[in-house]
Amino acid sequence: MTSINHITLLGATGSIGASTLDLIRLHLDSYRLFAVSGFSNVQRLLEICQEFNPVFAVIGDAYFDEFYHKMRALNLATQVLKSSEGLDFIASHDKADTVVCAIVGGAGLSSTLLAVKAGKKVLLANKESLVMAGDLVMKTAKETGATILPIDSEHNAIFQCLPQAVQGDNTLINSKNFGIRKLWLTASGGAFLHKSYDEMRTASVAQAVNHPNWSMGQKITVDSNTMMNKGLELIEACHLFGVGVEQVAVAIHPQSVVHSLVEYVDGSFLAQCGTPDMKTPIGYALAYPNRLASGVKPLNLFEMAKLEFIKPDEKKFACLALAKQAMKLGNGACIILNAANEVAVEAFLKGKIKLTDIAVVVEKCLAFDELANELTTSFEKLVDILDLDKRVRKIAQLMIDYL
Repeated sequence: MTSINHITLLGATGSIGASTLDLIRLHLDSYRLFAVSGFSNVQRLLEICQEFNPVFAVIGDAYFDEFYHKMRALNLATQVLKSSEGLDFIASHDKADTVVCAIVGGAGLSSTLLAVKAGKKVLLANKESLVMAGDLVMKTAKETGATILPIDSEHNAIFQCLPQAVQGDNTLINSKNFGIRKLWLTASGGAFLHKSYDEMRTASVAQAVNHPNWSMGQKITVDSNTMMNKGLELIEACHLFGVGVEQVAVAIHPQSVVHSLVEYVDGSFLAQCGTPDMKTPIGYALAYPNRLASGVKPLNLFEMAKLEFIKPDEKKFACLALAKQAMKLGNGACIILNAANEVAVEAFLKGKIKLTDIAVVVEKCLAFDELANELTTSFEKLVDILDLDKRVRKIAQLMIDYL
């Protein structure tokens, strides 16, 4: 008889959440939704609870009353909690086997870290957790025996192309026995790949939240179009796989068929390819070390006319260069980069700044005198990380006000 894997899904109302739920539907004999969280999408979270009947549902404090009364009106047995008290609770609950961390931004750090502390199998889509606290998260995972499996398509692709021994122990990645030379992250190039800097500067919000290949939330789509997303992924890759920034390269691949590659010393490149659909990496991580049917349409090799690989223009996509700079400087610089970017993206979405101003705000924060002593600091406590994050957000807002 197949044992049931109980899943806690953090960030269920987003695109990662939707793909995860699709996979659970396909494999109800193996997976059960134990707990779920959403921030403000009351209707979508309600529909999820009606269909899957989780034990717990967590929602943003401001939306609790509305959600609670609608749940009771439907006579649903799911226990409703506020996010201020519930996120960390469900992330570390004894009955959860797997925790899918798909909350966008720094808001997902605390619950991700608690899932790791609890020794869970953690399916990580919240890249900001490793950008802000990579050393702390990976050190904690080694101490507790937690398994961290990346479900960003690029990191999942790299993971699939690594030897099994390195998958289980990233300290082996530089062993001569495995001959790994470099990790290659692919990027779509986003909506502005073939646009000029001036066209990026004058881009509307509608243009910047549109992506040619992937269906994602607004924040991550803007990040993709500025290539900050790839910068954050580069930092994440360094922590996930235990390599330095010089061992990670980025190549723009507009077709989004090759999701990433591993280069070996014998001249081999191993690539993971597939239709751009998040159910593939999520399904791989759910079933790891096995595989399951994901319902994803397979590639038709005969319809693939060409595969392009383009070197990124780091002057045009300044956010990528800033992320590399931050990773070289240290933990504090990465926290500053992430916080400044989140504030700047929100300001852009509200029409307060231009798309190209996002990089300007981030660069100003990294060069801000009052933060200079923090750049190379390695933080070992979550409270200190969150304190710096909070301070940077206030500074970034001041930068925006004076642009």
